[in-house]
Amino acid sequence: MTESNQTVHLKKSVAPYEHSRISVSVRQMANTLLPLVALWSAAYLSLSVSYLLTLLFAVGASFFVIRTFIIFHDCCHGSFFKSKRANDIVGNITGVLTLVPYQQWKNSHAIHHATSSNLDKRGVGDLWILTVDEYASASRMTKLAYRLYRHPLIMFGLGPIYVFVFQYRFNRKGARRKEQLNTYLMNAMIVALYALMCWAIGWEAFLLVQGPVFYLSGVLGVWLFYVQHQFEDSYFEHDEEWSYVKAAVDGSSYYKLPKFLQWLTGNIGFHHVHHLSPKVPNYYLEQAHDAVPPLHKATTITIRQSLESLKFRLWDEEGKRFVSFRDVRDRLRKPAGVRRGSASADPRKAS
Repeated sequence: MTESNQTVHLKKSVAPYEHSRISVSVRQMANTLLPLVALWSAAYLSLSVSYLLTLLFAVGASFFVIRTFIIFHDCCHGSFFKSKRANDIVGNITGVLTLVPYQQWKNSHAIHHATSSNLDKRGVGDLWILTVDEYASASRMTKLAYRLYRHPLIMFGLGPIYVFVFQYRFNRKGARRKEQLNTYLMNAMIVALYALMCWAIGWEAFLLVQGPVFYLSGVLGVWLFYVQHQFEDSYFEHDEEWSYVKAAVDGSSYYKLPKFLQWLTGNIGFHHVHHLSPKVPNYYLEQAHDAVPPLHKATTITIRQSLESLKFRLWDEEGKRFVSFRDVRDRLRKPAGVRRGSASADPRKAS
């Protein structure tokens, strides 16, 4: 079966799930936003009892922030409601709650879907990934920057603060006016919401509650995005060999979580289904996966297995897998060569 025929066949197979139901979407909003408000309020009220209890409620609230982000995510794809206006309204509201600018993320995430696993089109909506050869030929400063970026303490420790507090507050280079204005508007709405909360309960109490909720949800969000594409036998190819279907099914993992965690994370573990068809709303991803046998071939990763991805640093084009620096230590000691297909060691400079 040719690439185009395979794509058409798989797209037809998941087509029955490419529709939203307003009753299910509204119910998901209710069972997400109401518990988020309840847990956040409980965290605040528990400040007078024990801060350990506050942190416990904050952990629960952070998972519902993730679930709120999944609603935001579906709105960006136009899959949560049939109405574009409804998607835009709910997307902007949930974007304020999760600190993510709606139009900016909608546009950059669309690029991520169109270029995922394409070695010649990296740099927008993805994580910084170098191949072994690119790293070997990089300058010392680039190597240092890359090592710092890929270190778990930086990526999951400082990364969420940088991304959600700083990066998302500014427009992307080349952003159109609609996207720019939306970023400014959402920044103003976030400031207004936070100012109102500080006025209502005091800035100290607000920080004591919102601080851990924000940070824990940010770490969880970065982790989920990371592990869904950074597994050993993932898929990356240059543009001339790149396949949309393979990028979806082989380049995205099925992150098999316990049912309750699967529910809390809005079924995003079925990431291979989502990349194949972003129009499938999150509440139908599992059904689509179960109904289409070819999707069962996606790499299944458990929580234990996902922890192994913390050691992955580089994509090895020879072995077609992610490797650690230690795995290719001997190759990296050799004189730096010229990377395949480009003279630059950093593909982001060409994007």
